[in-house]
Amino acid sequence: MDLTIIVIYLAAMVAFGWWGKSRTQDSSDFLVAGRRLGPVLYTGTMAAVVLGGASTVGGVALGYEYGISGAWLVAAIAFGVLALSLFFAGRIQRLRIFTVAQMLALRYGVGATAASGVVMMAYTLMLTVTSTMAYATVFNVLFGTDRVVSILIGGVIVVIYSSIGGMWSITLTDMVQFALKTIGVFFLLLPFTWNHAGGLDGIKARAADSVFDLGAIGTGTIITYVVVYTLGMLIGQDIWQRVFTARSPQVARWGGTAAGVYCLLYGVAGALIGAAASTFITVDNRDDAYATIAESILPVGISGLVLAAAVAAMMSTASGALIATATVARTDVQPLLARLVGRTPALVQDEAENPEHDVLANRIYVVVIGLVVVVISSLLDDVVSGLTIAYDILVGGLLVPILGGFLWRRGTGAGAVTAMVAGTVATLGTMAIVGDVLANEPVYAGLAASAVAYVVVSLLTRPTDPAVMREWTDRLAGRESSDGSGVAAVLATEERPI
Repeated sequence: MDLTIIVIYLAAMVAFGWWGKSRTQDSSDFLVAGRRLGPVLYTGTMAAVVLGGASTVGGVALGYEYGISGAWLVAAIAFGVLALSLFFAGRIQRLRIFTVAQMLALRYGVGATAASGVVMMAYTLMLTVTSTMAYATVFNVLFGTDRVVSILIGGVIVVIYSSIGGMWSITLTDMVQFALKTIGVFFLLLPFTWNHAGGLDGIKARAADSVFDLGAIGTGTIITYVVVYTLGMLIGQDIWQRVFTARSPQVARWGGTAAGVYCLLYGVAGALIGAAASTFITVDNRDDAYATIAESILPVGISGLVLAAAVAAMMSTASGALIATATVARTDVQPLLARLVGRTPALVQDEAENPEHDVLANRIYVVVIGLVVVVISSLLDDVVSGLTIAYDILVGGLLVPILGGFLWRRGTGAGAVTAMVAGTVATLGTMAIVGDVLANEPVYAGLAASAVAYVVVSLLTRPTDPAVMREWTDRLAGRESSDGSGVAAVLATEERPI
């Protein structure tokens, strides 16, 4: 029965992906769902992409070990979604762009900021690999297949529905996944686990006093979660690409706020599930707590829905990160490589002349990168270190120039590029000095170096060209550019190789 439910779920993902194909006519439809999502679709898809396996299986695992304090990981993600939605999402949506690197080029008028696409691509690629490896572990148990076959099963399905209709297909599948996660966690796993533990009184009687201590996980860990995940939510391409799908700045702001509140409740629910489970099950690896609960106390059928919820969480993150990687690869990295060899990219012109061909090109990018993800996932046993490096460089190297562009008009292109370099070098250098890529110090060192470089170099160099700032201001206000040139002109301000 459980296996049947999972098979039906996987078939439904392909079916919804095919349904999304009918809505995909051009690059805007493929990459950002035509910028037409209303409040319900936007809220569901935003919550789905940020709540992956780490939030679902990992959230329960942290609750199992630390009690209610285990909610801090998902809470940090929720804080990031709330901050992004309330303070930046409206302005981001009005920019009418596709990538974070395009925002940097638009704000600073310096083509060298396109190099940020390389860092962003590394981050989204590793995020896709991590999610792919995560849901493969569930398939290992359900289908009895070995690791490589499990990765192929899940990876091929994600690539199929993501490439068929792009963001429209991902949006429709995300809504199914959002519903599954909501039912599986809030309406099935939480009440069943809580009841099996004897409710609040039973947990208090059998668990340690620290189970309801919000600080049990440690102040240092909480701060690191906020720095890495809250700040990471503000600048990740996978998150911004969902903001670009909003129908209006109001949808981006309030739909995202609703998603942030949902994430906060989701984190608390996961921690409570884990805390309750710690009173009646024992696992060698805390990450096994989620599946162990489903298999040991839930009736057949219901356990299948709960396991499908975990797979849905992982697949929603994987598909979102996959299309983000493909978008950055084609929009930022490919033109950067073209400039390095002395060629001028013409993506915008190609799209205007032949939108159907442009959709095909985007599909090819998704398929090729999806296959690369499957290969990498099959070859690696652990990508935590790689993902940590990518996340630290993302925050340490890109946070300051991105947020600085919104908050400080005196920031310049030279300051932004220097901040990117200084933050990246400081992050990697501190990793080498400390000798541990999982340490907390590298991201702090990167942020400090990036901030100092941004402020000092910006003050020592000429202010950003007034024409560039007018373009930026017009975009933020939701007006057409003053000369009608749009993003293409800004990206073409520096034609020589970078």
